[in-house]
Amino acid sequence: MINFSDYGIEMWPEERIEAFRKKLLSWYHEHKRDLPWRRTQDPYAIWVSEIMLQQTRVDTVIPYYERFLNYLPTVHDLAHASDDLLLKLWEGLGYYSRVRNMKEAAQQILERHGGQFPSRHEDIARLKGIGPYTAGAISSIAFGLPEPAVDGNVMRVVSRLFEVDYDIGIPSNRKIFQSIMEVLIDPHYPGDFNQAMMDLGSDIESPVNPRPEESPVKDFSAAYQHGTMDRYPIKAPKKRPIPQRLQALIIRNEQGEFLLEKNEEKGLLSGFWHFPLFELQGHSDDSKEAGESAIVFSEQRDVKKWFASTYGLEIDWEENVYPKVQHIFSHRKWTIEILSGLSKKECPNSPHLKWVSVSDFHEYPFAKPQHKMWDAFRQGERIE
Repeated sequence: MINFSDYGIEMWPEERIEAFRKKLLSWYHEHKRDLPWRRTQDPYAIWVSEIMLQQTRVDTVIPYYERFLNYLPTVHDLAHASDDLLLKLWEGLGYYSRVRNMKEAAQQILERHGGQFPSRHEDIARLKGIGPYTAGAISSIAFGLPEPAVDGNVMRVVSRLFEVDYDIGIPSNRKIFQSIMEVLIDPHYPGDFNQAMMDLGSDIESPVNPRPEESPVKDFSAAYQHGTMDRYPIKAPKKRPIPQRLQALIIRNEQGEFLLEKNEEKGLLSGFWHFPLFELQGHSDDSKEAGESAIVFSEQRDVKKWFASTYGLEIDWEENVYPKVQHIFSHRKWTIEILSGLSKKECPNSPHLKWVSVSDFHEYPFAKPQHKMWDAFRQGERIE
């Protein structure tokens, strides 16, 4: 634990800490949301919910959570699930490395813990894809261990309670908020305490349209008392995503099937099926991270020529005009231009390249950009 005075923080005496816990928990027990993962003590189910809730809104997560547990109700089921099924269950949630890490962690649980979810905090923290926040959440909620769960919502609340003058976006500063929470957390109700702090930070003290007057702990908040709520938390602006220009090829055969390609590259959208995608010059030359072809083409005609020769397909290119597709990742901003065509030849014999009918699209995991490309194509073709 840090020396709080070294960071300009005056920690409360024990009586004030106890009063804070009582006030916060009283509010939580009266106002907590009825969420499906709060109706169970199953550490596997709690783990699934916590991973899904990272970077994702609660109302979005609920149907994904329920469907995921319906298909994969146990650690054993997750450990043996196919990658295609995992991506299909996660389709639309984004940050797909989360579910890949979950499968690897499930396999670790089978190998190291006999298929039983570990109950010790240090063992939970060693699982693939489980960082300090998730380890603290599972430990406290499922096992009643007094371990803090410090996420962005919690840091927002803590920074205002103590007017913490350190950027919450800098990883090395996390130890400050972790140490404060180690002192504040209620040892008797750690799971409820952590969830109360999360709820407070995501609702009343949210980053957008906060309602500080409604906070149950406003009397404890130095920022509220001093009128500095708008100053905290301190966080430098995010870097703008790098723009990238891509060419999508939507190709049909005489049977009305569409050519789909599986992305076998590591990185963004790995494992998903999509229309063939290629980068066009104009912005970034760092394409490997983006997950599409590492070749950067100067013009659309270069894509056509290379595609026909490499894929061994003769394409009758169409002159149709389609809406451009935009999709923003955390570090990339894609602008996708669509080119359509017809082919009379079979695609090369490859497990990563298939002609697929529209009625079978649901069997393939599609990421959000693929859905957007399909919608733009339908709009251009005026397909209902």
